[in-house]
Amino acid sequence: MKTGIISIIGPPNVGKSTLLNQLLGQKISIVSPKPQTTRNRITGVVNDGDSQMVFLDTPGIHKANNPLNREMVKNALRSLTGVDLIILMIDINFPYPEKLHNALHELKKSSKPVLLLINKIDLIDKNRLLPIIKIYADFFPFQTLLPISAKTSEGIGKIKNEIIPFLPEAPPLFPENIPTDLNERFIASEIIREKIFLLTHQEVPYSTAVIIESFQEEKGNPVNIHATIYLEKKSQKGIIIGKNGRMLKKIGISAREDMEKMLGTRVVLDLRVKLKKEWRRNQGFLRELQITD
Repeated sequence: MKTGIISIIGPPNVGKSTLLNQLLGQKISIVSPKPQTTRNRITGVVNDGDSQMVFLDTPGIHKANNPLNREMVKNALRSLTGVDLIILMIDINFPYPEKLHNALHELKKSSKPVLLLINKIDLIDKNRLLPIIKIYADFFPFQTLLPISAKTSEGIGKIKNEIIPFLPEAPPLFPENIPTDLNERFIASEIIREKIFLLTHQEVPYSTAVIIESFQEEKGNPVNIHATIYLEKKSQKGIIIGKNGRMLKKIGISAREDMEKMLGTRVVLDLRVKLKKEWRRNQGFLRELQITD
């Protein structure tokens, strides 16, 4: 049996969460077209014959300008310790490694093998890939460089084959039927946050935090979930609620549908909206959101 931990790092919005969901064959990590959607480290477990791969989906490494973003970057960099393999993921919009100096600096300090994934190849002519591959191959001693499309699954099957030789012989870390160590409360809060990212714009989704106040399960009855959406400004509260409550209702309906798929039962979802000024600078609140230790 071969078992290992693999960290997936890279800039924001290159498809790390989409990749993890593809590798798992199910959705556990939220996805949106906006950068910096992922705030916490997400664990996904893939069993493949005599091997178990434990993937860590991490926040995007970027120039952080507030305590929340700094903690997100710290979470990503912390994932480089105690792992067996590192995947650096970029996309075809990052043709120059100089833009990734922070990530590559950390990789150069690590003794772990590193794979490079070049994502979103479905968006370009394949002839444009060779120059990008050569630039990165000359810049860093990657074990391998794989062009993929996390969206269309192109090249995904090759990733596991490249990873397995680097895994140590060890018993599995998780039971075979557990795809993640996340609890249902956390996933429910992430689902709500994903809908906010998808349905609202500008600064609003970045100023939003979600906390599950109660999660009640009783056999034969719907799961009752009460959640609070926190915002930093009164004007943002009006946007989230919408005229006659329409936006909040839209967020709730979309989130509830995903929760019912996850839980396999009916869900009654109650959403409240509250103000918490400058919560992104509040270390105690960031701990409550499990973003900082």
